[in-house]
Amino acid sequence: MWSFFARDPVKDFAYEVLPDTQEKSGIWTLHRGKRKTNGEPVSVFVYEVAQGTELQTQLAKAAFKRMKTLRHPNILAYVDGLETEKSLYLVTEQVTPLAVHLKAQAEKGGSGELEVSWGLHQIVKAVSFLVNDCHLLHNNLGVWSVFVDRAGEWKLGGLDHVAPEQGDPSGISLPAPKAVYPDMEKYDPPEMSNSSGEKWAGEVWRLGCLIWEVFNGPLPRTSSLRSLGKVPKGLVPHYCELVGANPRARPNPARFLQNCRAPGGFLSNSFVESNLFLEEIQIKEPAEKQQFFQDLSDNLDSFPEDFCKHKVLPQLLTAFEFGNAGAVVLTPLFKVGKFLSAEEYQQKIIPVIVKMFSSTDRAMRIRLLQQMEQFIQYLNEAAVNSQIFPHVVHGFTDTNPAIREQTVKSMLLLAPKLNEANLNQELMRHFARLQARDEQGPIRCNTTVCLGKIASYLNAGTRQRVLISAFSRATKDPFPASRSAGVLGFAATHNYYSITEIAARILPTLCAITVDPDKSVRDQAFKAIKSFLSKLETVSEDPTKLADVEKDVGSCAQPAGASSSWAGWAVTGMSSLTSKLIRNAPGTEGLAPAEGTGLASDTSPTIATNEAAAPGTMGRSTAVKKQSSDWSSSGWDADDSWSNEKEGQGQSSDTDMTLTNTSVQLPDGVRLASDYNWDSSSAAKGTGQNDLAETTGDWGAEESWESVDGNQGLSKTELSKKKRDERRKELEAKRAERKAAKGPLKLGARKLD
Repeated sequence: MWSFFARDPVKDFAYEVLPDTQEKSGIWTLHRGKRKTNGEPVSVFVYEVAQGTELQTQLAKAAFKRMKTLRHPNILAYVDGLETEKSLYLVTEQVTPLAVHLKAQAEKGGSGELEVSWGLHQIVKAVSFLVNDCHLLHNNLGVWSVFVDRAGEWKLGGLDHVAPEQGDPSGISLPAPKAVYPDMEKYDPPEMSNSSGEKWAGEVWRLGCLIWEVFNGPLPRTSSLRSLGKVPKGLVPHYCELVGANPRARPNPARFLQNCRAPGGFLSNSFVESNLFLEEIQIKEPAEKQQFFQDLSDNLDSFPEDFCKHKVLPQLLTAFEFGNAGAVVLTPLFKVGKFLSAEEYQQKIIPVIVKMFSSTDRAMRIRLLQQMEQFIQYLNEAAVNSQIFPHVVHGFTDTNPAIREQTVKSMLLLAPKLNEANLNQELMRHFARLQARDEQGPIRCNTTVCLGKIASYLNAGTRQRVLISAFSRATKDPFPASRSAGVLGFAATHNYYSITEIAARILPTLCAITVDPDKSVRDQAFKAIKSFLSKLETVSEDPTKLADVEKDVGSCAQPAGASSSWAGWAVTGMSSLTSKLIRNAPGTEGLAPAEGTGLASDTSPTIATNEAAAPGTMGRSTAVKKQSSDWSSSGWDADDSWSNEKEGQGQSSDTDMTLTNTSVQLPDGVRLASDYNWDSSSAAKGTGQNDLAETTGDWGAEESWESVDGNQGLSKTELSKKKRDERRKELEAKRAERKAAKGPLKLGARKLD
């Protein structure tokens, strides 16, 4: 009756055995399994008592006990177990038999020597631990007793025959492998009959058999060990020591490991060195960690994919989270990220990236911006707008030009994910300030290029308010590439302008650029003018096409189309140009620009007149703009915003600037004829004010000036002295008039003036 209510212990077991796949492993059957609570994958070794002999059951129980008590990084890790009357369940980390792993790798082209070298290193280290530290003999070493985890690391299992080297004190002796499996006799060393030599002689002999099978496949007979086959040359002398006929000459596992780790040895390579460092990374100095992560990036390309995903990645995340590794982990982190699925990337790397953006470390910020293309597709819009963009915008005002430039470039990737407020308000405000006030010409240029590329993501109102003003401003930039970018911006966003805007605002601006000193700018201007004129002609010939021409003017934000490749030269090429200009600027150190150091001397066009134009360029009037050092004080929008009212209706602001900048310093005592107020006395001379207005346009330059006040024949020094005397007399006369107007002062009164 009580047996009826008894619960099945297997049903209460915390792990579920999956029946779909199973592999035979000695007396055990290897199944895939998972933890019932969270689905964590595991491996489950199952032994059915009813199907085994009494001798096999004894071995299974011995292995069950050893697995619980033996703990080592290179020995198969015990997780849980269950022993019932019918069966034994041994739960370990998720692994695959080495034979299955090698077969799968052979189908992909074979295991690389790097992977095998580290695997053998781990197995030799496990054997050394058993022999030298635990004074135990494995007695069952072979391909069947080695397993591979998800990271590609080899683990020693098959502990069924493990026994103390001096014999079991309890007097219970386990049978030898050949007593259970007769075909195992070929792996026994030749001296087994008299047991001469060191205690580890039999262990290292089986280690030699394992090495032979890893490179050549299953061992057909003992004599085959004499044929090296595919054993690497660097391993041959050490392999021969393992399978030597003299058991006393066979090396201890620890010495074998040391010999193979010598310079030029099979176990001396970057992969083994990296693994050994990762195993001890917690006790390494910060400087050693920094150097390791720098070198790791170059080595990752040759490392196995599974190793990068399951061993390097966790260490990188831990190093950033708790080890203050900083920006140095970014490059290897993104390299490893290429091996992850979208779900794994979102789960493991994105939280770290979001946290990195809040860092104040400049090196980290600029590396994140430079490598944003590798992870932008995994970022969702909510995280970009709330957690990333607020930190990125600080780069627009950074004193480091390289960070400002990379911040501008990053907007090409972030713009499609920005919300209305961040894109159309916050970003435009920063772009306006950069384009008007930044001292670096290439950064102003890239700001213009970026604006043209993201124009399709802006809403219609922002496009109408910003684009024409921004590109018009760029056409007046002292930096030639910026002027060219402004022209290309107009051409790339041509579908967002109405016919009226083209005729009244865009074409006047472009026409002014046709006399630019730089020929490449002029060429781009002529191409753009022809394009816009063709649109005007099309509508003029057939007014019904107006709606089709202006169909995109009021369109909503949408992904970029044909303009996605315009002016790509500027974005991709300006980085090196910016770095070069910043690096060559006088007084600069590193990446930070020195105060007061601009690029005017390097990038601004030379002020030239029409009479002294350089060969191959068109002359410019004396109304050339100031150098970039006067950028923020120029007549352009100085309020960090783009406004249509600034330009005026139907006129380019270049006209106004020309008028205000043509003032000329005149000699003392000489004035323009137009400065005088003409009265009726001029009629007595035969010339009235109207007559003057009609004739001044025909005067030559030498006739537009006149000398007055009867000063002909006086030198410049005499004129200056005479003018000072007259000024002094005027001041004395005015002072006397003020005294007379006030009258006599009373006694005790304070003089207020």
